[in-house]
Amino acid sequence: MSRIKEFNLPDLGEGLTEGEILAWLVKVGDTIELNQPIVEVETAKAAVEIPAKWGGVVTRIFHEAGTVVEVGQPIISIDTDPGAGPVPSATPAPSAASDEGETEAGLIGGPAPGGRTAVLVGYGPRTTTAKRRPRSGTATAPTTATTPTPPPAAAAPLVAAPVVPAPAPVVRPVSPAPVPSPAASVRTGPVLAKPPVRKLARDLGVDLAVIHGTGPMGSVTRDDVQLAASRPEPRTETAPAIAPAAPAAVFDASREQRIPIKGVRKLTAENMVASAFTAPHVTEFLTVDVTRSMKALEKLKSRPEFAETRVSPLLLVAKAVLLAAKRHPMVNSSWSGATGEIVVKDYVNLGIAAATERGLIVPNIKDAGRLGLQELAEALNTLVRVAKSGKTPPSDMSGGTLSITNVGVFGIDTGTPILPPGESAILAFGAIRPMPWVHKNKIKVRQVTTLGLSFDHRIIDGELGSKFLRDVGAFLTDPEAALLSWT
Repeated sequence: MSRIKEFNLPDLGEGLTEGEILAWLVKVGDTIELNQPIVEVETAKAAVEIPAKWGGVVTRIFHEAGTVVEVGQPIISIDTDPGAGPVPSATPAPSAASDEGETEAGLIGGPAPGGRTAVLVGYGPRTTTAKRRPRSGTATAPTTATTPTPPPAAAAPLVAAPVVPAPAPVVRPVSPAPVPSPAASVRTGPVLAKPPVRKLARDLGVDLAVIHGTGPMGSVTRDDVQLAASRPEPRTETAPAIAPAAPAAVFDASREQRIPIKGVRKLTAENMVASAFTAPHVTEFLTVDVTRSMKALEKLKSRPEFAETRVSPLLLVAKAVLLAAKRHPMVNSSWSGATGEIVVKDYVNLGIAAATERGLIVPNIKDAGRLGLQELAEALNTLVRVAKSGKTPPSDMSGGTLSITNVGVFGIDTGTPILPPGESAILAFGAIRPMPWVHKNKIKVRQVTTLGLSFDHRIIDGELGSKFLRDVGAFLTDPEAALLSWT
């Protein structure tokens, strides 16, 4: 068994076909151990570190950082027994031609002109003289590859056809006018005129190209312009001249930025297009007074068990979604076109949309419905921290059943989110703002937010979507009462 082993790029999850090498963590000549991270690879879902399958010495790195490699291609070779001495060089296997004698020239595998080897019929250097296709309308005798082409002197002379000038447009003067002199012909070369003369021509609407200059070297003078302005212009039957369109502005390519579509951004785009044109989306909105939720958060922060845990409004929104999904299980389901079924889940893998440097990802908290409030807060903090570092594993981004996108952190009131593939509902959580609100029959300043729920209308009809969104809003209106009565 060879001591030099090649490590191929593995499938990092759910049928991924390629990955981009972000950075090598080792170099040629380094001694590595089993399961030591050797390379960081970005797939269509996340950036992951790949450990070594063997210990030994790195003998070769096949692809530099920034290269996109297909799954199954070798990326590194490792000498698994470096203490056994130098690696013996491989002896090339004898070819079929050496076993059976030299292949005849011109056949596949044999020598071809120029010292090359003929590989396929029709490939290789051309041995015939190139022929020029005869002109259309000339009689040319058929030739073969062996018939020499007659020299150019033997060719029949070509007779040029006389050129017939196009008729000039007919000019019909309306009033008697003097016969135009040759000086009135349109000039084809540059017009010689001083700047004051050019300005005068522009002011009088005179085209300098039709004026025969009487100045030095044929330049146009002020008298020439004034004489042309006083001369009546003949009317013609030809169409009026159309002023040429102004040339479009051309911008330098150095002012453009081209971003390759790959990795997380590429997969996100494909998923969004597939979702938008597969599931019929419906979005409903609800504006909620969350003043009591904000007070409940302050109470949680003061409790000892939450002293080391970051608590945000997203925690209460996540809890509201989990409890509302328990009351309306059909919201936590998926459409299976292959089997013709609606698959209702008894578990909630709660997805949280996160914006990262590599694009938008939606990692999820597995079986989030079974977590208590403190456990849910810790899971949310871990999910956000890992997502921002770009180290979210592919397993955390698969299997989501119900999602939340927190657009409020960007100061946005709400939105119409697109469903992640395979899910039937996603909630947009908007910014919380102090606003005038009718509370106990009086107008007061309250903390208000707007929720937007997008759902798959094949599974969730308007009644079910409205009830689910109503329950989420009711929880956020009075979370303490909901926790006591719903759980």
